[in-house]
Amino acid sequence: MNPTQVGEVYPYWIGEECPAMTNIVVLVKQVPDTNARIVISDDRVDLSSVKMVMSPYDEFAVETALQHREVSGGEVTAITVGGAKADKVLKDAKAIGVDHIVRIDCESFVDSNALQSMISNAVTEIGADVVYCGKSAADTGAGSTGPGLAERLGWASVSNVTSASFADKISVVAPAQGGNARISVTLPAVISCDKGNLKVRKPNVKGIMQAKKAQVDVKSASAPPSSINVISHSLPPSKPAGKTYEGGAAAAEVAQLLRDEANVI
Repeated sequence: MNPTQVGEVYPYWIGEECPAMTNIVVLVKQVPDTNARIVISDDRVDLSSVKMVMSPYDEFAVETALQHREVSGGEVTAITVGGAKADKVLKDAKAIGVDHIVRIDCESFVDSNALQSMISNAVTEIGADVVYCGKSAADTGAGSTGPGLAERLGWASVSNVTSASFADKISVVAPAQGGNARISVTLPAVISCDKGNLKVRKPNVKGIMQAKKAQVDVKSASAPPSSINVISHSLPPSKPAGKTYEGGAAAAEVAQLLRDEANVI
């Protein structure tokens, strides 16, 4: 299908109208604060003293899910996978405005295959029409959960979405060669969200108080055994010390380094 250019956006229309009262799921993950100092202890990452936060791209997924609910009605359920400590990320999502919070109980490491299987089972049990997630997690950067989940469910999948609208159809914008593509999405679908121009809402006092009282629906994990085992963790090599240049006499050498090593001029 050849798109017709409209400004910098290329539209594609595929699918049916967005159903009313949509059952919406958003996936959230607890990750180390991106400013935290990571420590290795006994060949494993030690997160015992690290502040944990919602993965940044998941924040955009939550915002998109809430905007979808505001237009179509229905309810938003936030799902995470992890132990009891992961309840915090669900409470954060609840404070922002999701309706229900679900944790798939799993303390041990699981690979992407097992993770997607667990989430797929939960999404099917909930009876979701659409799943939103971040394009990738801040701790792994793999970006496999959205497309992998869609494959398991047999649903449509769109990744790197920077904006969405929910008038007659779900219409999203994602990068494409030569610009952006506007894509009308058939439900059910999994939509992976990038930053774009979204302004993520902040929790208010009422939302924070409701989140504190909210009950997490804990579901037992059911997944195939992981096919990958982590043998050890290690920090990346230390960066070489920076170079300092002073005075006009160094200008030529600095310009050469910027050209040859940094590729900025």
